Amino acid sequence: MAQPAATNEQIEEGAEAVPEKGGKKRLIVWLVLLLVLAGGGFAAFKLLGGKADAKKKEVATKHEQLPARYVTLDPPFVVNFEAESTVRFLQITIGIMTRDEKVEHLIKDNDPRIRNDLLLILGGQNYETVSKLEGKEELRKRCLESVRAVVLDSGGEAAKVEALYFTSFVMQ
Repeated sequence: MAQPAATNEQIEEGAEAVPEKGGKKRLIVWLVLLLVLAGGGFAAFKLLGGKADAKKKEVATKHEQLPARYVTLDPPFVVNFEAESTVRFLQITIGIMTRDEKVEHLIKDNDPRIRNDLLLILGGQNYETVSKLEGKEELRKRCLESVRAVVLDSGGEAAKVEALYFTSFVMQ
C-alpha cells in the first residue's frame, strides 16, 4: 500500500528533529569576525588615508604659494642718537616681503607714513641696545609691527606683510 502524504505538521516535526550542527554559533562567530576585520580595515584606512591627505594638502599649498614680492624703502633711513655724550649715526636699508600684490601697492602708496613711523622707532634707540644681536632683532620686530599696522589701517591684511629685513645696518 501506498503511504499517505505527510502533513505540514509532520514535516515541521521532522525538521526540528534534524540537528543543526552548531549552525547558529558558527554564524555568530563569522559575523563577529567579519565585523572585527571590517572595523580594523576602516581604522587603518582612516589613519593612513588621513596622513596621505594631509601630505597632499601640504604639497598643494607649497605649490600654490605665490612668489615673494619685496619692497625696498629707498632712500636708506639715517638717524642720529646719543651714546655716552657722543652723537652716533645709524643708517639702515629696509626691505619688506609680501606675496600679495595689493599689500605691495599699499606699502608703496603709504611710503611717507611708513617712513615716518619707522624713523620715530629708529631714532628712539639706544646705541648699546642696537649694537647687540638681540637688540637688532627686537628692533626688526617693532618695525615689522609698525608696517603691519599701517597696512591694516589702509584696508589691507596685516598678516600678509610676512617679513621685514634690514638689508644694510651701519652704525658710526
